[in-house]
Amino acid sequence: MKTIGLLGVHHVAIICSDYEHSKHFYTEILKLPIIHEQYRKERDSYKLDLALPDGSQIELFSFVNAPTRPSYPEAQGLRHLAFKVANITEAKQYLEQQGVDVEDIRVDEITGKQFTFFADPDDLPLELYQI
Repeated sequence: MKTIGLLGVHHVAIICSDYEHSKHFYTEILKLPIIHEQYRKERDSYKLDLALPDGSQIELFSFVNAPTRPSYPEAQGLRHLAFKVANITEAKQYLEQQGVDVEDIRVDEITGKQFTFFADPDDLPLELYQI
């Protein structure tokens, strides 16, 4: 019997309210390298492709007058984006040194793994999850 054959996540798309601020956050604070950046004149929109070490990507978009997220984090749709890290304590300390507010580290009661949350410039919930 054939299966769909999913191999992993290729990319996650994020629409931001302030493109330059979000670009700085993802490239300068999270240190994600730029794959490609394009201004799409017909949409008055930027699209920025960012690389993660495992080959997956984040697409950062700007759209004029995009609606805001209705609530945090329990709105329908994507609840949060989780990044794998090898050392959650060091990752948390690094983000805090960059001026990012990070929640206390917790332990997942099912897996026993450590995790914590922080937010991007648009208050999108982001997670660090220690592998």
